[in-house]
Amino acid sequence: MRFCRRASGAAALSGYALATLLGTQVQTAHAFDLSSLDVFGLFTKKDEPPAANAATLPYRLEFDLGQADDAKALTRTLQDASLLYRLRQDAPPDGETLARRMAVDLNPLVDALWSEGYFNAEVAITVDGATLKVGAEPDASLIRALEAHRNRDAVPIAVRVAPGPVFGLRNVAVSERGITGAPAIANPEKVTRLKPGDPATASALRAAQAALVDNLRAQSRPLAKVVELRPVVDHAARIMDVTYVVEPGPVAGFGDISIGDTADIPPAVVRSFIYLEPGDPYSPKALTDTRKSIATIPAIASVRIREDDKLDAAGNLPIFVEVTERPKRLIGFSARYSTIDGPAVKTYWEHRNLFGGAERLRIEGDVFLAPRIDGTKIRDIGDFEKSDLGGRFGFSFLKPALGGSRYDWLLDGVATRQRVGTNRYGGYTARYGNVTTAIQRRFSDTFSISAGLEVEKGQTSDVLGQVDYTLVGIPLSVKYDSTDSLLDATRGFRASASVTPYPTFLGSTVGLVQSKAAFSAYYALDEDARYVLAGRVGLGSISGADLDEVPSTRRFYAGGGGSVRGYAYRTLSPLGPLGRLTGGRSLFEGSVEARIKVTDTIGLVPFFDAGTAFEGSVPDFKQRLQMAAGLGLRYYTAIGPIRVDVAAPLNPRKGDKPVALYVSIGQAF
Repeated sequence: MRFCRRASGAAALSGYALATLLGTQVQTAHAFDLSSLDVFGLFTKKDEPPAANAATLPYRLEFDLGQADDAKALTRTLQDASLLYRLRQDAPPDGETLARRMAVDLNPLVDALWSEGYFNAEVAITVDGATLKVGAEPDASLIRALEAHRNRDAVPIAVRVAPGPVFGLRNVAVSERGITGAPAIANPEKVTRLKPGDPATASALRAAQAALVDNLRAQSRPLAKVVELRPVVDHAARIMDVTYVVEPGPVAGFGDISIGDTADIPPAVVRSFIYLEPGDPYSPKALTDTRKSIATIPAIASVRIREDDKLDAAGNLPIFVEVTERPKRLIGFSARYSTIDGPAVKTYWEHRNLFGGAERLRIEGDVFLAPRIDGTKIRDIGDFEKSDLGGRFGFSFLKPALGGSRYDWLLDGVATRQRVGTNRYGGYTARYGNVTTAIQRRFSDTFSISAGLEVEKGQTSDVLGQVDYTLVGIPLSVKYDSTDSLLDATRGFRASASVTPYPTFLGSTVGLVQSKAAFSAYYALDEDARYVLAGRVGLGSISGADLDEVPSTRRFYAGGGGSVRGYAYRTLSPLGPLGRLTGGRSLFEGSVEARIKVTDTIGLVPFFDAGTAFEGSVPDFKQRLQMAAGLGLRYYTAIGPIRVDVAAPLNPRKGDKPVALYVSIGQAF
């Protein structure tokens, strides 16, 4: 941020170049320095200068800011700007070269102080009483003071800074060029968020400049730019006036959308996931949504959307889209654990472009510990039986953009052997196979519907008896998702609903209709989404058959890491004979969370869950809801948050554990 010292800035730039050049001329001086063998710097203390020797002048650098309030942070800013600091391990050959390096450092140090609003700052570099100030050239006395340390010790260089007060802003104005009538930015203060009295720092001014451009682009002005920044500093009054000169540019729409390099992915598939149309009003959000939409194609690794730098003949902005392809084959392994549900492992194989049309085939297998529900326990390895292992084998196939359309074909199959419940409340055992095929229609990047055919055959057994069944149904579903992230949503909401009739005339052994619905919402309390409120509601219903006719796997249960935390998986339901779980014909679940980022990578999440299954086909809430509360820890990574939740039942039943621990990737919902 060089407001009034362009000549000095130019001198500093040439000084940088000179210092860099001089720094490259001393490599041979370290030819026999064994520290140079420490390639990765594992054994060298960077703040310790090289040893004194006859060939070079190593130096020790100190920053002295006196009693400055923010001395620690300001020291880091000065170190980032200092050539002396960056080259402290590269000792110059003589006093003249070191003196020149010191002189080159002064202007960048002043610039760094100005960038933090210290426009009356004073900087001097001293060595044994010899002082070098801004605008002065190194003299013979300084060079002699430097040479006096040759082959004795490191030269003690001190950067002495008197920062003075931080200047504040007084007047902030926005001047628009090429606009007639009402200004494009009606309330500059609201957009820039700069107020009189705010510190006049470079970061604040840059943020305001970016906010002005973002505001104009959101008004469908894609060519908007800030062409000039005019700061005026009053050193006596310790204030700054600043004027932004902007060119809003014309209002425009989207022009032609060109698909560039797509590797082995058909361009028609990429085009299918673009919901922009030429002539639509220009919108940065629309581009962000388009990038996210294209990225949902499993075969695509990254999406680049480039805007033209000029409008076309119709006054619209052409758009260019390019994608890169992921590795076609993937094999992986994962493990999960909770103190209630126990351990589980999964392995999977995936091909992301099976037939050259971005088709995805995924095959996976799970092995998990099946909880005992007969009153016995595994006390040692000798008690373990084969029936204590559960398993699941499944495949899923996706053919996106059938014929370049917005229709997708989905085919899924699964074979499962499982035992669900607890010793205290019993549960059920199940063996079944399921195949489902569906056609999905995407109307936008947020809304889709699907319809298909499902066939399932299996056997379940619980306290109500054994059910051997065949189900043939027609699943219908609708989904809406306007959230900003799949694994860590901070804004928007998700809604899904499905209904599947299983009529006997299609071959089902029991006629029933199963319905499900889920809704979750996310609200950020601040712009940076460091404080987020999240809520979820889930509902379910089965009609058309008595409870004992419905397979146990189709009945509703609550409880577990993705439901009511603190209770074992699928153990919240009505109780039948002998006080054993029977499952229900309806379901209610609800959760609320406060997601609080303590740092950029660490977050805390207090939460409350409630829910259960009900006997009737509609929740009547006569049955007691089971409730739980807890605290979660989040570690935010590039791929999503790592979740650790500790939950405790608030109204536990006899036999429920007092605390449960859950570990996974992604938020709970």
